[in-house]
Amino acid sequence: MNSTLANAIQKAKDNNMPADTIQRAIKRGTGELEGMTFEQVTYEGYGPGGVAVMVDVLTDNRNRSAADIRNIFARAGGNLGATGSVAWMFERMGVILVPKNGSIDEDDLLGIAIEAGAEDMTAEDDQFQIVCDPADLMAVRGTLEENDITFSSAEVTMLPKSTQKLDADTAKKALRLMDALEEHDDVQEVYSNFDIPADVMEQVAGE
Repeated sequence: MNSTLANAIQKAKDNNMPADTIQRAIKRGTGELEGMTFEQVTYEGYGPGGVAVMVDVLTDNRNRSAADIRNIFARAGGNLGATGSVAWMFERMGVILVPKNGSIDEDDLLGIAIEAGAEDMTAEDDQFQIVCDPADLMAVRGTLEENDITFSSAEVTMLPKSTQKLDADTAKKALRLMDALEEHDDVQEVYSNFDIPADVMEQVAGE
């Protein structure tokens, strides 16, 4: 009945997380573990080059997490903002990525996805991106599975309404910020609106 929880459980299963670990995570998130109270907090801020960043955190100490996230932003040359400072730049959507492996025609895939409840589909370099309302993600995913359509990922995420292209120097700084945030134990997800062109990514990777 809870689509957000269902999506989170499915994502954990996709990553081969053991059932008992999933159960403990659910109990931790709902406060069922004795002596442990966790809350979900979203922090917003700006990274190098003014890129927008949103950070989903699950913590038992909001003050500690806020201080840690603020320090990570500061060390990367960014700054933590107020609630709502960048959220308006993103939209919460369900996203499914289907590799372009020649197993299905683009028009056929679009028809199946739309009929299942998807809102749109775009063709990227080597994959199709299917976008839907978060509440419809499991239904669209299920329809793809019923039609034996292989997908590389299916998750609820924050999609930027527009993106900001970065040069090599700014890209390196932005990637360091993302890595530092993702390494923090309390951080669950990190979203940003930056776009690193392929040639710039090659340059960054080669340095």
